[in-house]
Amino acid sequence: MLYARAVGALQREAAQACSAMATLETYASQTTHKVHFDVLSEARHACYKARDAFYACLEKESDKKPTEIASVGLLYPVECRQSRAEYVKQCRPTWVKHFDRQYCAKKRVQRLLDDNESRRERRNPGRSSSNEMQPY
Repeated sequence: MLYARAVGALQREAAQACSAMATLETYASQTTHKVHFDVLSEARHACYKARDAFYACLEKESDKKPTEIASVGLLYPVECRQSRAEYVKQCRPTWVKHFDRQYCAKKRVQRLLDDNESRRERRNPGRSSSNEMQPY
């Protein structure tokens, strides 16, 4: 008796699983697997445009004191808050983080190069800073 109940329960579960699979197959056959590249491209270009506007604002307002905090420790002035909001809205969070890291790395390298250049000029005030050989 117990065995018959267990077999009956298993048969009902198998029938429900088959029904669910048939429904899933019907749904899958109705949906298209077409990727809309034009939509993806438009979103990407909108992201790039918002990113460029934000970083242009950072460059333009570089003399102002940065008071706002972005991802990866990027600081920006309050004047760029609106362009930052648009940038974050248009781009995926992982892209925002990636672009912020790139920008910070670029600025760090530029700061190091500028600092190195100023040290060279202080050390050798009469010489040019280029790597050309000087005549005797």
